[in-house]
Parts: sequence; structure tokens; C-alpha cells
Amino acid sequence: MRNSLFAATEWITRFAYVNILWMAFTLVGLIIFGIFPATVAMFTLIRQWIMGNTESPVFKTFWNTYKKEFLRSNLFGLVFYLISLLFYINLQFIEINQGGFYDIVKIPLYIFMLAISLTLIYVIPTYVHFELRFIDVWKNAFLVMLIHPLHNISMVVGSAAVLYVMWMFPGSLFFFGGSLVGYIVMGTCYHAFKRVAAKKEKLAENN
Repeated sequence: MRNSLFAATEWITRFAYVNILWMAFTLVGLIIFGIFPATVAMFTLIRQWIMGNTESPVFKTFWNTYKKEFLRSNLFGLVFYLISLLFYINLQFIEINQGGFYDIVKIPLYIFMLAISLTLIYVIPTYVHFELRFIDVWKNAFLVMLIHPLHNISMVVGSAAVLYVMWMFPGSLFFFGGSLVGYIVMGTCYHAFKRVAAKKEKLAENN
């Protein structure tokens, strides 16, 4: 019982610590330039925890990743910002233009935006898990999203549920808002990545 309590306390502390680092280093980068390297650093740590490596020094790993990935992660961030801008323009276009042809266009446009949004969720986990070129990160994120609909639902529902519970207890958002959602997303993506790898191995054996 004592060991279980100690382990739970250790994990709570770990998640709170990395969440505070995530917010602090987001602010260090003036938010717009800090959020993506800080998120990549957080996901890198969470990935290590999921893989069983809990011995890495949290601050050192976070800081080294933040510095190393600052420029490249902001390149991904630029794409995120551009896509967000396009989404905003599309939504404004839909709101202004109603009826007739625009009602027909609206449904496929929403489906397209949903597919892109789900792909974006996979981008950072794909980035930290694989060593891929910039364009290949996007390709792999899209393909993994496409063939794992249940994982998509699990991530969205799980993240929404956690955020809702924390919304009921506002102080918890400060300590766990990013790290717990990051754990759900990275954990689900890691499971999807393992399934893809297993399928590739099976195909290689059959050939």
C-alpha cells in the first residue's frame, strides 16, 4: 500500500512538474515561438515514460530538447498557424454564404477540416517518435490517422473528458492541463505506431 501511494505521488509530481515546464518555456518563447518547442519537449519526455524510461532527468531532457528542436518545431508551428488561418477563413465563408450551392459544399468542407484536424493531433507524436523528413512527418501522421479511426475517437473523447474534469476543478488545469492530455495523445499514438510496425513486420515475414 505504501509503495503504491509513493508511486502515485511520484507520478502526480512528475506530471505537474513537466506541465509547469511546458507553460514556463512557452512563455520564454513569447508564447507564439515557445509553444511548439515546449510541446515537443513535453511529448519527448512523455514518450520516454510510456516506453518505460522514467530515469531521465526531467529538466535536463526538457531543456536540451527545447533548444535542439526550437527552429524545426517552429517550422511545424508555422504550418499549424497557416492551417488555423485557413480554417478561420473557411468558417467565415460558410457563415456568410448560406443556401443553395454553398450548403452542398459545406459538408465535404467540414469533413476535410475534420480530417486535417485529426492529422494535426498525430503530427507532434509522429515527429518525436520517428526520425523523418519534414514532409514525411505529415504523410505518416495522415496515414496513421486514416487507418486508426478508433484511436482517433479514443484520443478526442479521452482528452475532452480529462479537460472537462479539470475544468470542474480549475486549479488542476495549471498543474495537469497539458501533461495529462499529452499523455493521452502520446499513449494512444504510441499504441497506433506499434500496431503499424507489427503489420509491417508481418508483411515482411510473409514476403
